Amino acid sequence: MIITFPISIWMCLKIIKEYERAVVLRLGRIQGDKAKGPGLILVLPCIDVFVKVDLRTVTCNIPPQEILTRDSVTTQVDGVVYYRIYSAVSAVANVNDVHQATFLLAQTTLRNVLGTQTLSQILAGREEIAHSIQTLLDDATKLWGIQVAQVEIKDVRIPGQLQRSMAAEAEATREARARVLAAEGEMNASEALKSASKVLAESPIALQLRYLQTLTTVATEKNSTIVFPLPMNVLEGVGGISYSNHKTVPNRT
Repeated sequence: MIITFPISIWMCLKIIKEYERAVVLRLGRIQGDKAKGPGLILVLPCIDVFVKVDLRTVTCNIPPQEILTRDSVTTQVDGVVYYRIYSAVSAVANVNDVHQATFLLAQTTLRNVLGTQTLSQILAGREEIAHSIQTLLDDATKLWGIQVAQVEIKDVRIPGQLQRSMAAEAEATREARARVLAAEGEMNASEALKSASKVLAESPIALQLRYLQTLTTVATEKNSTIVFPLPMNVLEGVGGISYSNHKTVPNRT
């Protein structure tokens, strides 16, 4: 390098980007406790070997995993894991392929956690399950310099026959709830009619006003036939009918 200076200096300078770090190994030993960069770094030819590590967040898609739940239901669940490397030295020195190791560990953790849950718990508690998977992954990959930012369960696939059974169960539950509500409505309506009958019994003229109101409502609907309820006491002086004792009275006319 000294003989070929200054041409060799250009082979020794390396550019590290803002989102990258370089781990330099000189004669097989890591130089320093931290990775170098960003900017220009000096690498000696034939002596130093450097490894670039990307510090940006990595998206890891977990393919559909066939899982047997605790209540013996076969499902397929897939998800996504977001993680980043916070220690480039640990990612290079402690594991051979940090991304492949994280990917396989995410699959195994997803199967292990969901295998201890029932189908209803998986469908209703996705956020809690995702948080549990994130905690387990973060603890396991801390030695590799990995920080798991977020875990999401994308889709839960269940067999078609089980889907139809669940749909029938949900429909039966809704019908039962609708019948209960209808029965409660009938009970409330009967109590209201009972209260209204007591009010009308206390004031006979209120019943006459109710008759007239009903006639007004019927007349506005353009009906050809109108049934008019006529009290019996009105017919006492017209037809000679006594409402009190059901006897014919003499015609005053």
